[in-house]
Amino acid sequence: MEPSVTTTGATDLRQFSHGNLHEGFRQMLIDVHADSYADAMDLEFNQKFPWFVDHWSAMPGFTCFVAFAGEEPTGFAYGAPLQPGREWWRSTGYEPDNGCTATFAVSEVMVRPAWRKQGIADRLHGALLSERDEDLAVLLVDVTHPKVQKLYTTWGYEKVGEQRPFADSPLYAVMVKTLRP
Repeated sequence: MEPSVTTTGATDLRQFSHGNLHEGFRQMLIDVHADSYADAMDLEFNQKFPWFVDHWSAMPGFTCFVAFAGEEPTGFAYGAPLQPGREWWRSTGYEPDNGCTATFAVSEVMVRPAWRKQGIADRLHGALLSERDEDLAVLLVDVTHPKVQKLYTTWGYEKVGEQRPFADSPLYAVMVKTLRP
């Protein structure tokens, strides 16, 4: 099955899922990540990104949108539904107002430096969540990046706590967005 394509201005968004990942998909995400984090690739945690790609893309319900300028990947957003009881917000004491807990984890939203500040991240994020059936979306943001947290707030997220999911990971703000009121 070929990925679906949505044209949005000068950038095409192509959707990939667990069942239609082409042979170069993994390397494409790794290359975009390496460009996006070029100044921080010496950090051990950033070097683990290939493991995260493998982990997430193997999950049932995995969805990824990749933005392209021509055939050049400019960024991506991906995630997957979380298993009941394993939602990232659970460790914070947060309880959804509506009692609904089905959660989609937004694992990555990333745009290469040359294509930033053009609305691509917003379009990728919007496409990723546009057809979700879950009640909530959750994501983690490095607490040393307050501008990124503020951006997610404009997209409807609220910070509900902090956590360090791995011993060598940064401390993250846990941010939740209600998808189904």
